Amino acid sequence: MIFCVENETGEDFPFSLEDTGRQVAEAVLEAEDCPYEAAVNLVVTDNAGIRELNRQFRGIDRETDVLSFPNMDFAAPGVFEICKGREADYFDPETGMLQLGDIMISAEKAREQAESYGHSLRREFAFLVAHSMLHLCGYDHVEEEQAAAMEKKQEDILEKLGITRD
Repeated sequence: MIFCVENETGEDFPFSLEDTGRQVAEAVLEAEDCPYEAAVNLVVTDNAGIRELNRQFRGIDRETDVLSFPNMDFAAPGVFEICKGREADYFDPETGMLQLGDIMISAEKAREQAESYGHSLRREFAFLVAHSMLHLCGYDHVEEEQAAAMEKKQEDILEKLGITRD
């Protein structure tokens, strides 16, 4: 897996963004039985940066904790079937890796939420990566049933990795 991290904030974190992000991303792909080697980009930004992206891409003029930009169209969540003739849209021609998509996380929101929920910043960051990775795998939480399925998957993955609310 290629997991590229860019920290636009320049802030120091008490854990490795790349190591934690990669660990969670790989666990999600394993749980979803992704049959391909994948590449994901993660950008850690601030509230102003994520607010602008939220406004630009979703028409919502406020900050949020995480945004997901999937590169694939899924017939059903977690079904990695590539339509014939669309391979060039999804795979890097040089590496052959599936370009799954991009994740944007607001460091400020992650810190606020970690404090609000009473758990570590690492746990909040890992939760946001898991949540976003599931979006990159075709999941959504508009309907109650899918929201519940996503929540269970997120919690199961973090529990398996030992990244708990403690």
